Amino acid sequence: MLSIIILAAGQGTRMKSDLPKVLHKLAGKTLLEHVYISASRLEHTKINIIYGYGGQKVPDTLSHLQANWVEQTEQLGTGHAVNQVLGDIPKTGKILILYGDIPLITYETLSELVESSSDSGFSLLTTYIDVPSGYGRIVRDEVGNLIKIVEEKDADDEQRKICEVNTGIMAVEASLLEGWLRNLDNNNIQGEYYLTDIVEMAVQQGIQIKTISPGSVMEVKGINDRAQLSELERYYQLIQAHHLMKNGVTLIDPARFDLRGDLMTGEDVEIDVNVIIDGSVSIGKNVIIGSNCYINNADINDGTVILPNSYIENAVIGRDCKIGPFARIRPESRLDDNVHIGNFVEIKKTEVGKGTKINHLSYIGDSSLGKNINIGAGTITCNYDGANKHKTVIEDDVFIGSDTQLVAPVTIKKGATVGAGTTVTRDMESGELMHNKIEHRSVSNWKRPVKK
Repeated sequence: MLSIIILAAGQGTRMKSDLPKVLHKLAGKTLLEHVYISASRLEHTKINIIYGYGGQKVPDTLSHLQANWVEQTEQLGTGHAVNQVLGDIPKTGKILILYGDIPLITYETLSELVESSSDSGFSLLTTYIDVPSGYGRIVRDEVGNLIKIVEEKDADDEQRKICEVNTGIMAVEASLLEGWLRNLDNNNIQGEYYLTDIVEMAVQQGIQIKTISPGSVMEVKGINDRAQLSELERYYQLIQAHHLMKNGVTLIDPARFDLRGDLMTGEDVEIDVNVIIDGSVSIGKNVIIGSNCYINNADINDGTVILPNSYIENAVIGRDCKIGPFARIRPESRLDDNVHIGNFVEIKKTEVGKGTKINHLSYIGDSSLGKNINIGAGTITCNYDGANKHKTVIEDDVFIGSDTQLVAPVTIKKGATVGAGTTVTRDMESGELMHNKIEHRSVSNWKRPVKK
C-alpha cells in the first residue's frame, strides 16, 4: 500500500511572479502536473498535494487532478508540510514524498526508489552535482553509510565541498515517519522544521538508509528561477525530439522543435524548424510540416503538406492535402482528401469536400462545402450579421469567382457559377450563373438584427 505526498506549497520568490511556482509551465504543462503524471503511474492508494502560497489558486487551476488537496497555511518547512497530511494517510504501508518543482522525475526512478525501501523501510534519492550550491549535502561515515543531511545554510566549509546532494525525494514506512515527525524541531538558521532531519533520527535508531541515484541528474533538478525553467525546457524538448527521430521522424533541427503535448506519428514525417506541436496531435505517414507552423489538437492524415507559417487548431486534415503558406485552419473544421488551402486563407467551423481548392486570400466560416469546388481569391462567407452566425452551403462542382461575398444564410447548388465581384444574397439553383449586376440602393430606418 503506497501513499504519495507532493509538496507544492512554496511561493518561489526567485521566479519574480505572483503565480505559485508549481503553476509555471514546462512543455505546456504545469510543473506540478509533470510530477503528478509520473507519480500516478505507480500503484497507489491516494495522491496528496500540499499547497499554500496563492491560496486556492493551485487546486482551482488543477482541479482535474485526482488528488487530496491539503493547505499549509503557514510556511514552516517541509517537515511541517508533511505533518499537515499525515492524518489522512494510513498508518501502515509506504509513503513516497515528492516535490512539485522537480518536474522531470521519471516513473522508472520512482519505482526503483519505492522498491528499494522494502528492506529497511527508508530509501532516499541522492545525486552528484559538480557545483552543488543550494542543495543539502549527504554526509556519510568512513564506511559509506549515510548518517545525516546538512542544509547548505547550516553546513560548514568542509561539508559544502561535498558533491553528493539530497534531492528531497524519499520513500518511508508510514509507522516510522509518524514518530520522527513528532520529534522534529526548528532549531536552525531558517527556523523551519526540516524533513531531512528524520535521516539523523533513523540513523540513531540503527536504521540503514538505502540510497539510489536517478538515471540523469536532470531528473532531479529543481526549478527556482526562470533561467532554470528554461534549461529544463530545452533538455525536455531534446528528449522528446530524439524519441521522435528514433520512431522515423526527420527533425531538421531538434534544438528548434517544441512538443507541448502528445504526438503520434507515422513513418517518414518531416518537420522543419520552429514548429510547435500543442495538445493532442496525430500525424500520418509521409507528412511534411514547414517551418514556423503551430499545430494544436489536430489530426493530419498521410501525404499532407503543411507549408510554412500555417496555424491549425482543433481540426481534421485529410490525405494528400496542401495547406499554406500562411493558412489558418480554425476549430471545428474538417478537410477531406486532396483539399488545397492556400496563402492567407482562413477556414473556421467548416467542412470542405474532396478535391476542393481555396487557394488565395479568402475567409470561409460556418460553411459546408462539397467536392471539386473552386473558390476564387478574396471570397468571403459573410456569416455574421452583427448579432447571429448563419451558415453557407456550397454543393459539388461550384465555381466561385474572385472578390465574391456570400451573405449567409445562403445555398449555392450543384454546378452553379458565381462571377467575379458578385455579392450573393439569395440561394442559387443548379447550373445557374450569377454575375455582378447588382442594384445599389439605400434603405432608410433600417434596423440592425438582434441576437436570438
